[in-house]
Amino acid sequence: MSEFDVYSFGVVSSSTLYRIKGEFPRPDGYAEIVDALHMTGGEAANSSVVLAHLGARVKLDGNWLGTDQGGRRTKAMLDDFRIDTSRLPLKEDYKGVQEVVFAANETRTIFGTYIRLHEDSAWNQPREEDIGSARVVNVDPFFGEASLSAAETGYCAGKPVVTVDCRHDDPLLEYAAVAVIAESFLRENYADDDLEDVFRSYQQTGASLVIFTFGADAVWYARGEESVKTAQAYSVEPVDTAGAGDSFRAGIVYGLLQGWEDERMVNFASALAALVCTRFPGVLDAPSYDEVLRLMEGA
Repeated sequence: MSEFDVYSFGVVSSSTLYRIKGEFPRPDGYAEIVDALHMTGGEAANSSVVLAHLGARVKLDGNWLGTDQGGRRTKAMLDDFRIDTSRLPLKEDYKGVQEVVFAANETRTIFGTYIRLHEDSAWNQPREEDIGSARVVNVDPFFGEASLSAAETGYCAGKPVVTVDCRHDDPLLEYAAVAVIAESFLRENYADDDLEDVFRSYQQTGASLVIFTFGADAVWYARGEESVKTAQAYSVEPVDTAGAGDSFRAGIVYGLLQGWEDERMVNFASALAALVCTRFPGVLDAPSYDEVLRLMEGA
């Protein structure tokens, strides 16, 4: 039996989430704050929290946490979910990653210190023993050689590797069992390209299963040279879309742990992400397996 179900390597940040009424204001404008909450931030952290809600045993590694209030609060939150954060001790005299998120209608506007994180290369190197002790490896692609090392180590150890939002020519994809690419990433990197051509470019990488997500629209997915399949998104009344993409990836990781076929795995991930969007804060109040199943059965 593996010591952990999931080894997550990637971004961990302190986050303050504000839900505002109406649209995000223009410069010099005003918006009414409806709710404000401290929560976890970062792709690896959020997907780990959602997985913990589903009962998965998770070990989280990635960028450093500081001894500032945000770092202490973030570590305490993660520990409350019984996520193993032993690789993330609080570093003296270091200010960890911080973000402020404004959720307005179906949009998110994020302010953060992620560029400073990359300028400082303020993250750990993944450890082979941690990866070998997990069943699935969940890797953010944002830490360059460290992310590549985590993916390669997982692949060589026979562990399925799940990653997100990297370009089709990223070498990390050679080791990925699943690559989940969000619409926002596609817009930023392939704005002038035909998306069907872009999807085929991803299929030609080493990634076994390629998934494109489009928010409230249908998901695209396929393996190898297969034709693109689609899965309809679940219709819900969104309250807050923060963490939806991280939750979708958590659903894929969970499906791999269960040994599900692609269709069930994608549908589960879509339903999980949809339910997260109906809650504030969605990630910290992520649904249980039974809640996701009820949405799938009622669709």
